[in-house]
Amino acid sequence: MTSQPDPAGCSVEESRVGEVTVVAVAGTVDMLTAPKLEEAITSAAKSSPSAIIVDMSAVEFLASAGMGVLVAAREQLGDTARFSVVADGPATSRPLKLVGIAEVVDLYATLDEALAALKT
Repeated sequence: MTSQPDPAGCSVEESRVGEVTVVAVAGTVDMLTAPKLEEAITSAAKSSPSAIIVDMSAVEFLASAGMGVLVAAREQLGDTARFSVVADGPATSRPLKLVGIAEVVDLYATLDEALAALKT
């Protein structure tokens, strides 16, 4: 597992669950910290996982810059790997649904749900 702490209040950790890479994000994802998330997703994609799951269950604030990173990652991965986001609650799930990102990116309430969906 690799960890990238950020003094701006955002941390990103990468881990593997079988062939799936999980990028766990905590804290604030805004215009200052979104590049760290983008870098972590790009790094995860280089290992050719079957899927990448971005776990935002510990995110306290998600700005439009963070949402843009998720959409761009989905587009860049194309058919090379499945892409899912774990988001539950008013700080993450609600804004992703309100702006329509939940229609473009597979959204799950828990990491277990996201992992189970990949088995189907």
